[in-house]
Amino acid sequence: MAIILFDDNAHFTLRPLTFTRPVADLRIGIFTIAEKWSKQLNQPVSFHTQAWLQGKFPIAIQASNLFVNGSVCPDEFLIEAIDNLQPGDALKYDGQLLAVKLNEAEAVTFNPDAEFGKTIEHQHTPVIVRFPEDIFRKNDIELRKDFNFITKGRSSAAISSTNTIIGNDFFAEEGAVAECSTFNTTNGPIYLANNTEVWEGTHIRGAFAICEHSQVKMGAKIYGATTVGPYSRVGGELNNAVIWGYSSKGHEGYLGNAVLGEWCNIGADSNNSNLKNNYEDVKLWDYTSQRFRKTGLQFCGLIMADHAKCAINTMFNTGTVVGVSANVFGAGFPRNFVPDFAWGGSQGFEVYSVKKMFETAGKVFARRDHRVFDENEQDILKAVFELTSEFRRF
Repeated sequence: MAIILFDDNAHFTLRPLTFTRPVADLRIGIFTIAEKWSKQLNQPVSFHTQAWLQGKFPIAIQASNLFVNGSVCPDEFLIEAIDNLQPGDALKYDGQLLAVKLNEAEAVTFNPDAEFGKTIEHQHTPVIVRFPEDIFRKNDIELRKDFNFITKGRSSAAISSTNTIIGNDFFAEEGAVAECSTFNTTNGPIYLANNTEVWEGTHIRGAFAICEHSQVKMGAKIYGATTVGPYSRVGGELNNAVIWGYSSKGHEGYLGNAVLGEWCNIGADSNNSNLKNNYEDVKLWDYTSQRFRKTGLQFCGLIMADHAKCAINTMFNTGTVVGVSANVFGAGFPRNFVPDFAWGGSQGFEVYSVKKMFETAGKVFARRDHRVFDENEQDILKAVFELTSEFRRF
């Protein structure tokens, strides 16, 4: 049976993070949602997503197909409920489609808003990612689940005796290296993937995960629940932050209650605020309503989409959203919504042309010889540039 992860309205409410990926390609915990489903069901997955993403994230339909909502993270109750579905059955929670089994003809015309055969109401509350802040807000739950899944029945590799490990929920894969650092697992597990490095003088409190080929620089201070994705480098102070991967926040400065996409770069001594001076709940820019939406959160920092960058000493106000391929620099606080393909800062913005952006992206990709800035990548960014043109009224 083919496993197909589909986008529903969450693809719109999770922008700008989902301009460049299906919802299931978001990272929360240790893995992306797609990786969670693939590992739990022990088979590959494909995607039913937006037209401009389908080239990079193709769909694979078979005679029998299981469509799963890409915004939903798997758990034992959900997997059991899906196993019990019969062809044509739809599993829902609070009116939202979670999963449905379809034949080939039905799969070709699949629409998440369509009516299906028998509807079964799921009896357990799943972890669902609907808004960007859900990623850091629910990261602790998913990090613990992923840690238990990936370490079950296994023993940690040995790391240097120069480190101090507090508590029992520490796991390092073979090839992970750490020296003269403190790992405190009393508040949550700590996971070091293969070929990761934690440099001297670092202090980490769980829950925390660092994915393959990433580094934590000397003297970093990291609080849970934080995830550093693959091929990334971090330093300074991090608190409840999720970095998708292939991004750098390698210098001093604070990043808290935040989400970074791929290919982001945070300049030295840059900081984000995560608490308003008046302690009021934070609002975030919402692409669907085109206004600022109440999050209900007192702590909410920075949401930064793929390919976005900021210069040294950048100051981000509480609840700032930075769009795809935005480039922020200059003194003072930029506004709380920096549109996609914007170039500038508090003194004003201009359009960051696709041509110039591609020149930079090509150089960035060249630093990772296993990733190619190919036609699929370029077509996605061209589409995002067109889709977001209305927000660049400088």
